Amino acid sequence: MTNKLKSFVRHLWLDAADTRRAIPPDMLKRLAQRVAASEQRHNGQIRICVESSLPISYLWRLGKHHTMGALARQRAVMLFGKLRVWDTEHNNGVLIYLLLAEHAIEIVADRGLRQHVSPAQWQAMLARMATAFRDKRYEDGLTQAIEETSEALMEHFAVNHATDDPKAHPNELPDTPLLL
Repeated sequence: MTNKLKSFVRHLWLDAADTRRAIPPDMLKRLAQRVAASEQRHNGQIRICVESSLPISYLWRLGKHHTMGALARQRAVMLFGKLRVWDTEHNNGVLIYLLLAEHAIEIVADRGLRQHVSPAQWQAMLARMATAFRDKRYEDGLTQAIEETSEALMEHFAVNHATDDPKAHPNELPDTPLLL
């Protein structure tokens, strides 16, 4: 069977129940706590989305002009908009997207952060996390994604608790990862 056909079947086979098995409630809670703790140190917003497989409408695009990686990136960008990660006050929202069927991670940063962090830096982050996802160590990989994204946000959007008004930095996005 060709790789594309194997991928196609894998996406058809997996569903939301697989997402809930990969990210059980106790892990979901720990990840939400890590996001909340991170957001105390900067005024950025981090949103995590974990999806078992791509919708069939994306899979039909698989062919000469689209690779599975490109489709995962397209899906992450679409969810970035749909989940309103782009709509934060400082334009520094970040979506961390995990596609279980491909063990792929995508990070989509809004323009406020993207102007400070180059595409090569984001790609280096993704490469460091790839092993954890290939080994199905999802919590390790997502924790690393939160930590590395937090470092980038703290470098450019740090919160000074001594001088900043806490009300000036509301939590604009849910901390709990979204499971699709």
